[in-house]
Amino acid sequence: MSLTPNQVKEVELNRLRAKARQRDREQESSSSTNANGKRPMAPSVSAQKQNAPRLDRDSRLGTYFEYDLSKMVNSKGGFLMADDKEIDEATRRKEMERERQRTMQNMEPPILLELDKNPKCQECQTIDIDHTYKNVFGCLVCKRCTKEKPERYSLLTKTECKEDYLLTDAELRDQEAMPHLLKANPHKSTFANMMLFLRCQVEEFAWKKWGSSEALDTEYERRMVEKKKTKNKKFEQGLKELRKRTREGVWQKRKDAEHKHVFGPDGDGDQAEHAQISTALEVEKLEVNLFRSKSLWVPVRARGVFGGQVISQALVSATNCVDPSFGLHSYFLASASPATPIVYFVERLRQGRSYVACSVKAIQKGALIFIMTCSFQKPEPWQPQKQWVMPDVPSPEQCELEEDIYDRYRREGYQGKQLSEKLNAYFGEWASERRKSPIAIKSAKVHDISPDGVVRYIYWMKAKNIPEYEAPFQKCILGYLSDLKFIGSAFGIIGLDRFTNRGPNSLGIDSFDCGDWLLYVQLQSPI
Repeated sequence: MSLTPNQVKEVELNRLRAKARQRDREQESSSSTNANGKRPMAPSVSAQKQNAPRLDRDSRLGTYFEYDLSKMVNSKGGFLMADDKEIDEATRRKEMERERQRTMQNMEPPILLELDKNPKCQECQTIDIDHTYKNVFGCLVCKRCTKEKPERYSLLTKTECKEDYLLTDAELRDQEAMPHLLKANPHKSTFANMMLFLRCQVEEFAWKKWGSSEALDTEYERRMVEKKKTKNKKFEQGLKELRKRTREGVWQKRKDAEHKHVFGPDGDGDQAEHAQISTALEVEKLEVNLFRSKSLWVPVRARGVFGGQVISQALVSATNCVDPSFGLHSYFLASASPATPIVYFVERLRQGRSYVACSVKAIQKGALIFIMTCSFQKPEPWQPQKQWVMPDVPSPEQCELEEDIYDRYRREGYQGKQLSEKLNAYFGEWASERRKSPIAIKSAKVHDISPDGVVRYIYWMKAKNIPEYEAPFQKCILGYLSDLKFIGSAFGIIGLDRFTNRGPNSLGIDSFDCGDWLLYVQLQSPI
């Protein structure tokens, strides 16, 4: 269809008008910029969107954020660094130099054109040597020979050198005598690096140390025999301990079936003391270094458990852990209740060849009530000994038992006066307690004042009807005795009217028998 000249002219006018309107719209949009001074990417489309109605977002899509990409800045990949900080050129050059040196070290040296000047394999005379063996071990050998002759050029670990060639750590760590190659441990990256040794060098060093391969084999056999003996001895010891625990378990079950001790309530001071000293000192082993009292005794008119029993049970606990020969220091922090067993925890403070130091903590109801430090020593008969001069006192046969003295006071009166009903009951309780006690006490001298003004309370003591125990248990009994007649002596010295006197001394620590009469002396120096 052909257009008339008028129609062609009308089409051209319409095209020019459209282009003019397009230029006007572009000019209007270019005059408006955003916050960053940039014009929109598509002004015509944005103008249409401004005029279009805003659609509400579907609330089921959740929360979202709109980001203005024109406001994004360079975050340097998350690294904290100043925007204007320049790269330190000196540091960069040092890093490049270190990298170059590492590369040069890992590179193999070039092969010289004059073949006679190149290092050669000592086995096959080839110039293709393993430079790792040359640099680390100083050994000229090629890679093919290391694979064909593993009996000479294989690598051994430190464990193999110690077990097969009987070398020590100090010898293997000597870089001059035993050069070694450090290699990452293949089992775990956190393990120490492996130390690899050249077999021929290890054998040469071992032959020099032991004399010959036959001497090494002889020493190896001797050590294997000794190791086997030690293993068998350890097995026999474990079997012996197992049998002992089994016997103790059966014995304990029988004992528990016979008697179940029930601790009295708090403040119960009427408990009877055990007739046998071994029962009063007995403790139950709960775990390694952990013991528990089986019974507790509260003396008449006392506010807590007898301190000598706590000391002796602590000594028994410590003696069961180490070789028994000792000296001790003990401290009472609080009184103990007979209603709850006391747990004794033994801790080794020092373990030596001749001396062992331990601490024993007595715990009741979660509180520390007693602490003791003791040192154990192997017997050394050649060491000098010293003990006090025997004081002038009557013999045990000439002295009167305390329970007889209490009965006499009840019959004849005390200090020239008839006893009141209350005091008569006290003396009766004390006499009954002394008869049931496993310890016999006789008064040798009471409130004796020496010419130099020293006040002394002296008593004979011994354990009743005991067999001839060994020295360790005798010392535990001595710890039980040490708290008898102690507080009463202080009352007598300062003039208080209290009829109990106790003291802490003995004739000796190395040779004694608690089944015999022991003399205890308490001194008070003049102020």
